Amino acid sequence: DSAAKDLGVQANAVESQAETDYASNITNLVNDGCNVIVTVGFLLADATKVAAEANPDIQFAIIDDSSIDLVNVKPIVFDTAQAAFLAGYAAASYTKSGIVGTFGGIPIPPVTIFMDGFVDGVNYYNEQNGTSVKALGWDVEKQDGAFTGGFDANDTAKSTAQNLIDQGADVILPCGGPIYKSAAQAIRDSGKDIALIGVDADVTQTDPAIADILLTSIMKGIAVGVSDVVKASADRTFDNTPFVGT
Repeated sequence: DSAAKDLGVQANAVESQAETDYASNITNLVNDGCNVIVTVGFLLADATKVAAEANPDIQFAIIDDSSIDLVNVKPIVFDTAQAAFLAGYAAASYTKSGIVGTFGGIPIPPVTIFMDGFVDGVNYYNEQNGTSVKALGWDVEKQDGAFTGGFDANDTAKSTAQNLIDQGADVILPCGGPIYKSAAQAIRDSGKDIALIGVDADVTQTDPAIADILLTSIMKGIAVGVSDVVKASADRTFDNTPFVGT
């Protein structure tokens, strides 16, 4: 919307949680005459690729996926390990129990990159301060850890967060969309002084109801990436080189 206003053009938007709607939603935008289409999430990769191949004159961008190799598709991806590293350092400095934890939805790069950075940040804090804060839920070397199997806020997500709480974690980083809501509920139910770390956006703004338990949020800066790509299209400088947010 911001880029559209700056450029004086119209922005259309469609949203759906159902995978069966992905292709039709993109087709609707094509039929609306959109000449730049931004899709969000790796789950839309297949539908985006098909639409881009069928409409070579339309420029596409996809957030959190770099699997499409077409001249009219630009990946918008984020090296969130950098920001997550800072959050891990902050968590290690904040914890009273000496234990922090993280868990994810599905073990895919857009999720595990948060967990990598977080644990590395905790370890760096320990190195710099002579401490021994433990990070539960993710083994960077083995690339193995705690996952819910999806991105839904459900009992599985809540029990996964509860398991970290039971092990003494007083800072928790849930990585994967709405699963943070279940973690927040587990924290509320525990009655303990436990902090939550958000991902993607500033969760104090996107979900003010849990702002009181948030330590911080690991932000991607999605708006910056999308705006950059849309303006590049308007300037005739669009290309398929990935935009990498740092």
